[in-house]
Amino acid sequence: MVRLQLDPFLNELTSMFEHTTEKGSVWVTLKHSSDKSKVQRNKITTAGKELEYKCLVRATDGKKNISTLVGTKDHQRFQASYATILKARMTSLKKREKKDKRKAANVVDKKLSKTTKAMNVDKKQQVPVKRSSTANP
Repeated sequence: MVRLQLDPFLNELTSMFEHTTEKGSVWVTLKHSSDKSKVQRNKITTAGKELEYKCLVRATDGKKNISTLVGTKDHQRFQASYATILKARMTSLKKREKKDKRKAANVVDKKLSKTTKAMNVDKKQQVPVKRSSTANP
């Protein structure tokens, strides 16, 4: 996996999206990371120093893997650029079919009426038990 700086990472991510416009996918994952080993993290915390956490961003199209680390200072700029790339490249998504609200409400009403009718039928089918009025001496 190739670790890139922010701007080359965004350029490479754009080219990945361009290569997969007709066929393919791009997977992007974000992970909370300190970029230090466990031993180094333990030494830093025992020394009383504050550990700086970064965001590890990985992208792959199945053939090529790239990654970058985004610090707190560059977070806003990276997020704005990343959002712009996503908005520009997600044009091939299919639109969702919207369901008619009235039809959906009618289906729910029909289901409720069927269940209440079934409950009424069950109550009618129960036969009360008659007790004999004679007492045993």
